[in-house]
Amino acid sequence: MSNKNNGRTANALFKTGVYFGLIVWALIVLFPFYWMLLTSVKSYGAYNAESVPAFFTLTPTFENYVYAFTEVPLAKYFLNTLIYTLVTTFLMVVVTVLAAFAFARLNFRGKNLMFTLFLALMMIPYELVIITNFVTIKKLGMDNTFSGLILPSVTSVFYIYLLRENFAQIPDQLYYAAKVDGTTDLKYLRRVMMPISKPTIVTIVILKIIECWNSYVWPRLITSDQNFYLVSNGIQKIREEGFGRENIPAMMAAVVVVSVPLIVLFLVFHKRIMEGVSRGGIKG
Repeated sequence: MSNKNNGRTANALFKTGVYFGLIVWALIVLFPFYWMLLTSVKSYGAYNAESVPAFFTLTPTFENYVYAFTEVPLAKYFLNTLIYTLVTTFLMVVVTVLAAFAFARLNFRGKNLMFTLFLALMMIPYELVIITNFVTIKKLGMDNTFSGLILPSVTSVFYIYLLRENFAQIPDQLYYAAKVDGTTDLKYLRRVMMPISKPTIVTIVILKIIECWNSYVWPRLITSDQNFYLVSNGIQKIREEGFGRENIPAMMAAVVVVSVPLIVLFLVFHKRIMEGVSRGGIKG
């Protein structure tokens, strides 16, 4: 009896230690977001008057948010990012679904070799790919255009691989039965494969939206016209040449505005993301 009690005590202590560690780690991870939000609601004078940083404020203000939108074209950056994100994600989903279907279901000569070579592209450093894309887009005269921003981002080897593995789990008998009934490949893809793989497709869409919203290096290289800046480039421009160099509360307000859409998106769809990734990674 005493062994059971000792075992329960040890188990309880272990769980307590685990939960305590998770709580401490969560506080460490969330603290920068809290500090960013706190600083954004402090007035410029109050922030500069602090000799020791205060961890709370009794007089929050939203003047920094107004300042961030009036001093720089932050709304324009948002619109550009929204256009870039929606168009890129839509085109990428179309390309990914069709490519994954071809590799998972269609039979053609050299398919396995082609897929192997396709996966080998994941081994190429991103820096080499982005240099090639930059030279190509510049030679085509597509710099400082939405086309130049979007086209290099409409394919993803990883997403095609993820969805292909998901498609491959669907029994072949469904495909053969559909072909007997006279169903075309595209109709079978639309009516059968895509609904079954919906969690993975939703996951890919969400991850691509996050990727586009956070995109920095490629837009920084290919755009020098402020009319095509995305939010990431706009924030960097504010930090380098705008009020971000001295008005830290206003800078933090701009960062909060940029970060909130992604945080909300992840909180709403985090279960779908985990479900889609787990479905794509399990075979059988």
